[in-house]
Order: sequence, then structure tokens, then C-alpha cells
Amino acid sequence: MKKLLLTLFLFIGSLGVMAQKENQCGFIHPPTSLRSNFASVYEAGSYINTMLDRVNWQENFQLREQNGINNAYATIMRGQRYIVYDNRFLESLDSYAGTKWASVSVLAHEMGHHYYNHMLNGTGSAPPMELEADFFSGFVMAKMGASLDEAEAAMSKIASPQASSSHPAKTDRLNAIAKGWNSANSGTGNSVARNPVPVPQPQPQQKIPPVTNKDDASWIHLSLYGNSNMTVYLSDDGRQFSQAQLKTNQPFVFKYEVYDYGWLRFGNDRNSRVYKLYHGKDYAIAWSRRLNSWTVVEV
Repeated sequence: MKKLLLTLFLFIGSLGVMAQKENQCGFIHPPTSLRSNFASVYEAGSYINTMLDRVNWQENFQLREQNGINNAYATIMRGQRYIVYDNRFLESLDSYAGTKWASVSVLAHEMGHHYYNHMLNGTGSAPPMELEADFFSGFVMAKMGASLDEAEAAMSKIASPQASSSHPAKTDRLNAIAKGWNSANSGTGNSVARNPVPVPQPQPQQKIPPVTNKDDASWIHLSLYGNSNMTVYLSDDGRQFSQAQLKTNQPFVFKYEVYDYGWLRFGNDRNSRVYKLYHGKDYAIAWSRRLNSWTVVEV
């Protein structure tokens, strides 16, 4: 079964003079570039192979282009590890940061998630895991000959200044990259630390604005209207379903990894009614007095 990439994420208002949004990996969308210099999966593969050589690590994942997701992320689908990336996102990032090292460091960050086996716990992103991947990125960038400024170029531009439940604040991320970069230059060889970054102290809870990514067509919003939380089951192929927990009056934001649609049902059995959901749509789960059952409606 294709593993569902499920996440609850919130966008941080406006930065500077233009409203900027974050993707599910905690990266602010860079302004779209009109250039197209990130050629193909072969170019990305060349960078990946160089990184693997620098840290003496055997590749355990595949690369996959997926245009239109405005992101790069690590995942596991049908038991196979992947780094999935959007060419245009990487091109825009390089243009925004003013250096090719920006896209290379993002690929290194996603490689770090596989190096530390973060996808195996099935809990989604968390600040300690992101900091470990940032440390790995800094280490690899140093081994490839990047300066500290070049290693931090991407994160200094697209990291959120504020921490969330899933991602650290920009300052913590830059510190983790610097620690990795300094570790690589300390003369300790090519071995990357397995527990490199201490868990940061929790930050005071801040009031976060509601989800407002209405223009991002790659995500599906699902809201539960009722008096208690609910368990539903989601699937890529309509045959094998994964459990998901919904909270009342709190949008659940998710996507299906490969297709632009997926399926939902209320019970984990073949007799349960199945609903087809499409990206870029908002859906509500509500009780129908006429049907005397829960139903899914587009809103």
C-alpha cells in the first residue's frame, strides 16, 4: 500500500511585504523562478551520489520527480524509500537563495531523514527529527566543500521564524546545520553522529492563525462536525486503508502521495461505504438525519 503522507500543518501569516506560505515540511514557498536549470532526476541523482560518497553510506532510497507539489520530502511507499521532489520548487529556491547549494542542501536534509530512519515510526514530523536532518545536511554540505553560509542558504531563506508542533524555528535549524558543518570540519572523518542534536526546550505556546492554504491544490481539507472525535480510514488505491484520527471542529489536512485523489470510509471492513476525495477540495463529515448515518459532503 502506498504510505499516506498525513500531516496537520498551519501557515504562518505574512513575512515582509508579501504573504508567504509553508508546505508540509515547514518550508516557506520561495517566489517562483522563470528559470529552469534543475535539469532532471539524473542531475539530482548525481548530487545524491556525491553526498553518499562523502559520508560513506549506501543508498537505501530512490529519487522521484513530482511536479506541482512545491516541495521535497522523504517518505516510504509500498515498502520502498523515496525522496520526492518538485523540480520547479528547487529551481525557485536556488534563484531565491542565489546559490545552487540551496537545492543541494534540501536534498541532503531529506537524505538525513532516511539516514536516521525517521519514517519508520509513522508519527510524522517532529522538531527533534527535523534538527537531526538539518545536522546531517550541514555535515554533508561541509564534506562537499560548501561554506557555512552556502550550507545555510536554503534554510535562512525558507525556514519559518517560528516553531510549530512539527518543525523547529529558523534559529534552531540554522544552529543544527552549523553544528553539522563544524562537526564535519573537526577532523573526525566521514562518520555522521547518530544522535547529534539535543531536543530543544519547548517554546511558550503561541496563538497560531487557522489553516489558510486555499490556493494549494495538492492538499485536501477534511473537517468533522460532531460532539466527539472520530476514527476514519484512508486509502490510495481503494483496497488497503490506513487509520486516521479526526478531531471535532479542527481541519485535518492531508494528501495522497501519488494520485490527486483517494478514498475514505468510516469502518475498516469491505461493507463500509467508500467516498472518493480529490485534491484542492474541502470536505465535511456530518450526521445526516435523512440517511440516519454519517456522510461526507464537499463544502
